[in-house]
Amino acid sequence: MNISVPRRVTAVAALAALALGGLTGTSASAGPAAAAAAPDIPLANVKQHLTDLQSIATANGGNRAHGRAGYKASIDFVKAKLDAAGFTTTVQTFTSNSATGYNLIADWPGGDPNQVLMAGAHLDSVSSGAGINDNGSGSAAVLETALAVARSGYQPAKHLRFGWWGAEELGLVGSKYYVSQLPTTERSKLSGYLNFDMIGSPNPGYFVYDDDPTIETTFKNYFAGLGVPTEIETEGDGRSDHASFKNVGIPVGGLFTGASRVKTSAQVSKWGGTATAFDRCYHSSCDTTANINDTALDRNSDAIAHAIWTLSGSSTPPPTGTVFENTADVSIPDNGAAVTSTVDVTGISGNAPATLKVDVNIVHTYRGDLVVDLVAPDGSVYSLSNRSGGSADNIVQTYTVNASSEVANGAWKLRAQDKASVDTGYINSFRLTFP
Repeated sequence: MNISVPRRVTAVAALAALALGGLTGTSASAGPAAAAAAPDIPLANVKQHLTDLQSIATANGGNRAHGRAGYKASIDFVKAKLDAAGFTTTVQTFTSNSATGYNLIADWPGGDPNQVLMAGAHLDSVSSGAGINDNGSGSAAVLETALAVARSGYQPAKHLRFGWWGAEELGLVGSKYYVSQLPTTERSKLSGYLNFDMIGSPNPGYFVYDDDPTIETTFKNYFAGLGVPTEIETEGDGRSDHASFKNVGIPVGGLFTGASRVKTSAQVSKWGGTATAFDRCYHSSCDTTANINDTALDRNSDAIAHAIWTLSGSSTPPPTGTVFENTADVSIPDNGAAVTSTVDVTGISGNAPATLKVDVNIVHTYRGDLVVDLVAPDGSVYSLSNRSGGSADNIVQTYTVNASSEVANGAWKLRAQDKASVDTGYINSFRLTFP
């Protein structure tokens, strides 16, 4: 990162889907949402990429800086992985400080070419060290997410593109060059750019970029599903490659675990660690493979995949019909009383349909504790989930209810109750669709 200052958990499926235009689902009475869940990103694979980048630095003067042999070797390493996985790769050259620099762009075949979701990270280090947290961590996690796309054969609605930037440490040079070379029509096709710079800091915080609201919500919901609190990222605001995209009007977002700032006592209480720098080896020779927090790297790598899968969309079209929705959060007490989220249906003649679609988005750390019902205006109860799902987290699902005996208009309620202790959560949103 260019800053001018001295658990393994099941993947969360489509937590931000409502913000993206709605959940889609099957017509089975308790069918799962159609949007594919992101795969787990194996921590061991990400760490192996970091080991390889460390080896490249060690063999090339101890760094992977712009204009040095270690950087070109890093580009070649990442490109070879992507080429073998079936990506279409392009190496873009530019000049900075009288030296040739390189960006690597990788496109996954398919998806709408007029709707491009891009994720990236800078691949260069400073000259004083190997740059394994800054920014081998982001580079390796983006690489492994791209490889997971290929392994799964994922075919999203949007076109996927990944980028690794050169000369970020000299002032975002590579990403600025990439954006400057994009014609206006191509810029308009970028629906979002996700940036990952320092995501494995040894004394980590969990920071989310406060830029595009949909991208921000996607990441916040993911970490909420893990029970990990987040804060808005301020230390590197505008000082990493997302700024190059943001400055030309492209929606951006991203993650960060902290650099040279000192973790406050409140942050220690929130995240653990010590009241010292988030990364004591920032821009130093000790930024090696020993300078990584595995838990932070694992969580952030999975969050990247979650965002890519969520924001790139499903090829299934959204449901049609008249929609009534409540997006206000409703806290579910641990082993406590039932709570409700209400939608007021008006303007629908006659009875409700036999195919009333009920979209449920509940963030919870253990869905096996939850009883969830739909309550009709006359008090009739339709069971949606009765402590099913075992150790899985969250309920993000579309149900179809035969409510043809009910008058359509009135107050419909989603009722949720936690029936056992320890785990927590909240109703994130509730929606009814009348065909």
